[in-house]
Amino acid sequence: MPRSRSYQAGLHERLKDPEHVAAYLNAAGKESRDVFLLALRDVAEAHKISKVALAAGVNRETLYRTLSAHGNPTFTTLESILAAVGVELQYRARTRRKRNSPAAVVPSGRGTLRSV
Repeated sequence: MPRSRSYQAGLHERLKDPEHVAAYLNAAGKESRDVFLLALRDVAEAHKISKVALAAGVNRETLYRTLSAHGNPTFTTLESILAAVGVELQYRARTRRKRNSPAAVVPSGRGTLRSV
């Protein structure tokens, strides 16, 4: 029976593909800032931290600190790290909810619902 490989090894292999990196970071970014930074650290590790640090113009220790759960990267540093791993930031307009959507209905306090 063939041996299975670790989850980390499979993840690092998948994170070499920029399309997978973008999807992984988008999903992590929807969770929280801390989850996003840890996911970006996974990506940097897949691309070899020292190579990413060199391409991003930061030293390796700074990159480790920046991508920790308590890291606080500047926008410039974040952009340079993303560029080093082959992805870029992209912005889009938020979709607006309709006035009568279920999310806009709240309890009135008297056992009935009212629209807001």
